[in-house]
Amino acid sequence: MGGAIRDALLGHPHSDWDLATSATPAEVREIFGARRTIPVGVEFGTVGVLDRDGTMHEVTTFRRDVKTDGRHAEVEFGVSLDDDLARRDFTINAIAYSPKTRELRDPFGGQRDLRAKLVRAVGNADARMREDRLRALRAIRFAARFDFSIEMHTAGAIAASAPFLGRLSPERVKQELDKTMEQVRCPSAALRIWKSSGAFATLLPELARLPDDAFDVVDYLAMPRSPTRPARRASRYAGLLLRLTPEGAASILTGLRASKHETQAVVALIERWHKLGADVRQALMRDDPPTDVDVRRWIASIGRLQVGTFMRLVSAVWHAEGASGRPAPSRARVHALHRRMTRSAFRDVVDLGGLAVDGDDLRRAGIRPGPGLGKILQTLLVEVLEDPARNTTDWLLQEAQRLHAALPPEAERQRGN
Repeated sequence: MGGAIRDALLGHPHSDWDLATSATPAEVREIFGARRTIPVGVEFGTVGVLDRDGTMHEVTTFRRDVKTDGRHAEVEFGVSLDDDLARRDFTINAIAYSPKTRELRDPFGGQRDLRAKLVRAVGNADARMREDRLRALRAIRFAARFDFSIEMHTAGAIAASAPFLGRLSPERVKQELDKTMEQVRCPSAALRIWKSSGAFATLLPELARLPDDAFDVVDYLAMPRSPTRPARRASRYAGLLLRLTPEGAASILTGLRASKHETQAVVALIERWHKLGADVRQALMRDDPPTDVDVRRWIASIGRLQVGTFMRLVSAVWHAEGASGRPAPSRARVHALHRRMTRSAFRDVVDLGGLAVDGDDLRRAGIRPGPGLGKILQTLLVEVLEDPARNTTDWLLQEAQRLHAALPPEAERQRGN
């Protein structure tokens, strides 16, 4: 029952099947035995049952909500299947199927709404949203994921529920955004409804102030193929937060309890965009292609291993701008630059590790450790970015000695301490 039936009727693959029964949790445990059952949520009627291969399936007793605080419900058992379906959020999720009798139970017209491409609350829409505030965000995601419309009364209930979404935990809000980034091919549709319904105003006011076209770039960033591709999701978050400062993006992700790794990945992408985006755009808009020196400098600033991620982001930005009629670098030029940068990143010297000398070489040449030595190495890298032929031990050591001798007196005193 639930989402698996919905997806099957839509012809979409789905492996997360909800199993429901009139048997109580105690009866389920008695039927399958203590060795094959796990009390994963007995108070809510759910027992995990292990199949012959050891895979766990959650089996839930038919239930009805007795009381709710807007997120968590107290339930009672001993009710009918139709009573259980009545507590579901939307009609398209309130469909059950019996593999034994091959009966499809659809008391609220879920199949009709699937054909009409509508997300409609079960029963009274306002009551459904009050029972669980997360349903407002789920409705938006389902509509965007399946390219459905939201039924009029359900849309009104979502807007009425928006001021109360602050009751949701940051983790649940982040989870809904994650699912939107992972499941929805064009997330801008969902993000616009988050804004127009008032959800962003309550949950993420910084995003409520962005123009609608700020969300378009996310559509041109590939959706993750699976949860094991967090880099793709980070790219989509970078696209969403691109018009904020890196500090502003970090604040939002921290508030949403994003992982430290994800926050760092997103913020680093935004920092690179703010630092280099305008220069790369300007170079691509000129008649002549960027020079090899430009390409090497950009790679040095981006990082050899981050070139692909950065170029996918800027390509999405400019694709979105071009699609809206704004001037932007052509896709052909962006792709050509991407190929050049990829080749250069693994062929040319673009970081300190590629220099023909290192700190030990400079110390053996008489240059003392300290900030001055680090600055000399950085200057040598700039020289090699300008002309790769300079990357020889002899030339670099001679240039290092010259730079060392030219240090100002303040640096000389620091060097002697």
